Amino acid sequence: MVGELVPSPVDPVTAGVDFWRRYHEFRRVRQEETRPDEPVRNDADEEAHLKRISPFQAEKYFEVSRGREMLGLLQMSFVEPAAPAYESNQHLCEADVFVRGADRRRGIASSFLPVIVELMEGRGCTTVGGWVEEDAGHGFMKWVGAESKLAEIESRLMFSEIDWPELERWVEEGARRSPDTKLETIIGPVPEDEWEAFGSQLSVMLNTIPFEALDHGKIVVTPETMRDFYNRLEVNREVQHTVLTREPDGTISGITDVTWAPHRSEFIEQRFTGVRPDARGRGLGKWIKAAMLLHLRELYPDTRWIGTGNAGSNAPMLKINRALGFKPYRTGTAYQITRDRLAARLAAGKVFLPLCTLRTSRMTPTRISKAGSAALPTGPK
Repeated sequence: MVGELVPSPVDPVTAGVDFWRRYHEFRRVRQEETRPDEPVRNDADEEAHLKRISPFQAEKYFEVSRGREMLGLLQMSFVEPAAPAYESNQHLCEADVFVRGADRRRGIASSFLPVIVELMEGRGCTTVGGWVEEDAGHGFMKWVGAESKLAEIESRLMFSEIDWPELERWVEEGARRSPDTKLETIIGPVPEDEWEAFGSQLSVMLNTIPFEALDHGKIVVTPETMRDFYNRLEVNREVQHTVLTREPDGTISGITDVTWAPHRSEFIEQRFTGVRPDARGRGLGKWIKAAMLLHLRELYPDTRWIGTGNAGSNAPMLKINRALGFKPYRTGTAYQITRDRLAARLAAGKVFLPLCTLRTSRMTPTRISKAGSAALPTGPK
């Protein structure tokens, strides 16, 4: 029995119909509160998404419910020892807390804090991070004592407003400035025999992402993490599209990728865009992004808009996106706090806590509003 304001662990793999009924009703309420203009994934696909297990990322879930209603949900994620970047990331974890708007200021979010500290201690994590887009979340993070580490701007491009002749000029200019560079388009997974080389070169670009003041480790992409990533896309029924530039010696100099899914057929998610440091200044970023949009127009003519996120400090990519017609839509912030600071705050009694019990159970990966990937992080592009 789930007690009011008492966090209880849940395991999507073994959860019964009562949990799924509470969860689906809760996620629809939260989406209506935060992203009402985005489509909701159907229940069967959402359950498959939650039940998928990654060898590289562990998930823990706790809920606070009252009767037949879920009031709050905690998702924590940890890097598993099998992850290739485990050594530089093992001290980090993420905690996302979701509370119904109508049930805030009742101590629901606070009730998860001892759970977070104990799970961190059990995993040996010293820093926890969380992502915030709503005013209530910013207030809670500051009240807890977490620090703002990274600001991100989410932008949207309406397909009806795109200057298609200008994009064609960008593609022509890119080919003219780099006549020996080859432009390639891949629909679906990158061919498996290319994973080793592709992963190592993608890792180079991912590790140039501006993370501002965020405490973070290395990003390492291997054939194994790519297999896990493509499995996640398959479970989610997402189709990846990749446009890249390749130099005469075979080096990949630029990459951009997006995903399309049937449950959001009018909305395309822009994931990563990057250019190798030694290939910058040649207009490759403009070339691959313009080529991608032209490619998507052919395949998905009913697309309404494409969304992307950029670190506020990533001026070069923001400049390209603004020239394409992307407009700021919302902002988000990544916060972090150390385990010691959070534990001290709890010990000092500065956080209101209802009676709270902690039990542990194995969880599986998901996010309600912002999908992540242990294999190919989107990051602040």
